[in-house]
Amino acid sequence: MRKLFVHSFGCRASQADGAAIESALSARGWDSAPAAANANLVVLNTCTVTQAADQDLRQTVHRIHRENPEARIVVTGCYAQRAPDEIARIPGVAMVVGNTHKVQIPDLIESDVPYHGQIHVGDIFEQQQFLAAPVEDALGDRTRPNLKIQDGCNNRCSFCVIPFVRGRSRSAPADQVIDQVRTLAAKYREVVLSGVNLGRWGREHGFSEQPVRLVNLVRRLLDETPVERLRLSSVEPMDFSDELLELMAGSPRIARHVHAPLQSGADTVLRRMFRKYRPRHYADRIHKARALMPDCAVGADVMVGFPGETDAEFEASRAFIDSLPFTYLHVFTYSARPGTPAAGHDSQTPPPVRKERNRILRELAARKNLEFRRSMVGRTLSAVTLDDGPVALSDNYLRIELATPRPHNRIASIRIGGVGDGVLREHSPLAIL
Repeated sequence: MRKLFVHSFGCRASQADGAAIESALSARGWDSAPAAANANLVVLNTCTVTQAADQDLRQTVHRIHRENPEARIVVTGCYAQRAPDEIARIPGVAMVVGNTHKVQIPDLIESDVPYHGQIHVGDIFEQQQFLAAPVEDALGDRTRPNLKIQDGCNNRCSFCVIPFVRGRSRSAPADQVIDQVRTLAAKYREVVLSGVNLGRWGREHGFSEQPVRLVNLVRRLLDETPVERLRLSSVEPMDFSDELLELMAGSPRIARHVHAPLQSGADTVLRRMFRKYRPRHYADRIHKARALMPDCAVGADVMVGFPGETDAEFEASRAFIDSLPFTYLHVFTYSARPGTPAAGHDSQTPPPVRKERNRILRELAARKNLEFRRSMVGRTLSAVTLDDGPVALSDNYLRIELATPRPHNRIASIRIGGVGDGVLREHSPLAIL
């Protein structure tokens, strides 16, 4: 049997890595299994951004090993890069492969060396090339493949361990990205460009003879590929330049979707986080985006409970968030990461306070999202039909329940008739009022 199950935890870049691993192993003759219980090879592509992410991996390994003890479990990704010995001690783990060796997984799996106890992890800061394996196709029936075009991060936010497990910023060559998008566009209507710090694509020293920016790549993708819709995943706020926002606003082939990590709306907290902007800078970018694209989705990552966060600082952050036209938030509770400056701060926010602040911001986000959805009623939105039921995703990042099933992987104009629980509903002339 050569039955494979790949599961990725965490961000879009991790999801893209998992798709690349699955694609590479499929090319070697491995067939995808519907679940880990049906596989004799399980690859777990990990995240380590929080303690909860680490715990999720450990629980997943224990469950798979209990339910399918014959399966060979290979653990890779960010947690594997950070703590390989810790993972190797988990019962059932046959091999640990860090981000430094991720593209070698097919060769490592098919080598004659016994699996048990293998650890393949190197110095991530010695890596210069872009490590992701090329994704020739998105496996299964996905309708919105993620294409990772950037990896690593040169920032040193005081709470973040990711630069130490992903390494320095590295970019996929422009011609390679164009070829991959052209290939994906032959099958899929929407392609999502992702990265660990996507807005830094092309910025590393020696990448190109002429200075290039993400906006230059996006313009080439529009000019040189038939892709019907591009969507940018998370981009740091100050990388949403006027030029990039104007290009997004001027092309119907780019999703009206701005996701800019905020972390905190309090100036003092941003300074302790070592973030490179102040609230006024962030607000300027959001207002610029909305002025150019009045109906665009606006999302942010927000952290609560950062060490030393006072009641006044949290209220400043909450009020700042309330003042901006966010349509959704990803709210995270601070989690100490080994080796980061914030982890050694002598004023850690008590867990009950963190939990309450998380609740407050989630409720704020839910209210803003409901207001945004209600504003879409009676409008006609461009959306791509998905494969997980009679549902579509609008270019401004709203899920739409379809009145009647449609073929998936199509871009359609859908008139909105109402709102549901977290979704929009397509107008149906047959609906009983």
